[in-house]
Amino acid sequence: MDVLRELFHQHFQIPADSVASLRSQLGASDRRLFRLSNAGHRAIGVIYGVREENVAFVEFSRHFRRFGLPVPEIYGANLEQGAYLEEDLGDTTLYEFLSGHRTGENLAPQVIAAYRLVIAVLPRFQVGAARHFPWRLCYPRRSFDRQSISWDLNYFKYYFLQLSGLPFHEQGLEDDFRRLTGFLLEADRQYFLYRDFQSRNIMLCEGEPHFLDYQGGRKGALQYDIASLLYDGKADLPPGLRRQLLEEYLEHLSQHIALDRAAFLRYYYGYVYVRIMQALGAYGFRGFYERKSHFLQSVPFALRNLGWLLENVELPIALPALMTTFRTMLSSEKLRGLPEPERLTVRVVSFSFHRGMPQDDSGNGGGFVFDARGLPNPGREERFKRLTGRDAAVIAYLEAQDSVRQFLASATAMVDASVDNYQQRSFKNLMVSFGCTGGQHRSVYLAEQLAGHLRRRNDIDVVLQHRECEG
Repeated sequence: MDVLRELFHQHFQIPADSVASLRSQLGASDRRLFRLSNAGHRAIGVIYGVREENVAFVEFSRHFRRFGLPVPEIYGANLEQGAYLEEDLGDTTLYEFLSGHRTGENLAPQVIAAYRLVIAVLPRFQVGAARHFPWRLCYPRRSFDRQSISWDLNYFKYYFLQLSGLPFHEQGLEDDFRRLTGFLLEADRQYFLYRDFQSRNIMLCEGEPHFLDYQGGRKGALQYDIASLLYDGKADLPPGLRRQLLEEYLEHLSQHIALDRAAFLRYYYGYVYVRIMQALGAYGFRGFYERKSHFLQSVPFALRNLGWLLENVELPIALPALMTTFRTMLSSEKLRGLPEPERLTVRVVSFSFHRGMPQDDSGNGGGFVFDARGLPNPGREERFKRLTGRDAAVIAYLEAQDSVRQFLASATAMVDASVDNYQQRSFKNLMVSFGCTGGQHRSVYLAEQLAGHLRRRNDIDVVLQHRECEG
């Protein structure tokens, strides 16, 4: 922790007076993430013990920024101690934005617009930034080659198939893996392969996409990354939208290379299958092996994608044992009956005391009510009267106040403790309300900060409402 404070001080020339854990241990990464701040300055600190990955992320970030790509600025690094400091891009991932703006398969227009922005940027990573790329820093392989594909396929076999107890023909599957690998290696593989191009690694900052977690990038085929995005498990994009976005991606790609559309599509669905198998291996490792059951919630979405592929796609090569295995998975009562852990929903509300406290319709009794009227009030200053606690000027004003930081830290600690307790007791709802005089500045800021903190957990659902701002 001291190393992050030192990096913050070196970059901003002031000490960090707030360091909050972002609880990344609940995700699929072993990185420890922290948000450091003081007087309107904010940064994300990362501590991780794999030096090669840290070097890759730091140097790739610098390379991408030279090409004008929207990735975080690296403020400083101490790679000997496994730490670096990067730009804070907020709390809203593309996945969270999608989840909050959909009803079943119906996605709000702004979600589709966000995906269109994302796919417009992807070829710039794959083609533009591949020029003069520091391939020597790629870890653990310089390219998505035979060894890389073999690792992914065996990951699926050993951590998903075997741990789930499903029957499969060992030699037949190995024969199909060999055929599939040879087929995929026929594709042109001279581009940057992002490796984990999915909705949780894309941040929406002021309406624009920014990109993270490309430290596993290497040289590879174009098809892999667009397959990762469009067949992203829990994002669960409708098939029609996947087709539309693929067509738009190909249009953007054709502006960067002389695209052979038929050749691209010949290998595309093979890479879709490989990406789904890699994801299932990860779900199996985290869910079956590490007993983190919330990862198993993604399995039904991956199975749905496999079902659609089996019904609608015919690969140019025969893979009989693999296709039989997929059908066994789809008919498995065990996989269909995977327990879905009860997810806690935390409703975070800002309000004005003049209009009374918010009602709790869940039957849980109201949860926490925090009174922010004792904090410095931006509403008393003319320059802030038309703004809210979501505006940068108000945020900077409040974050410069010691009393606000202490209030938020205390409230966050109490809510964190209750969330953990509620989960252990299988409760489904918790309400947290922040009130102030007008429900416009202090309460809105506090609700935004707490909701952003809770959304980093990935194991709860967070609903945010600003009652006075939303009418």
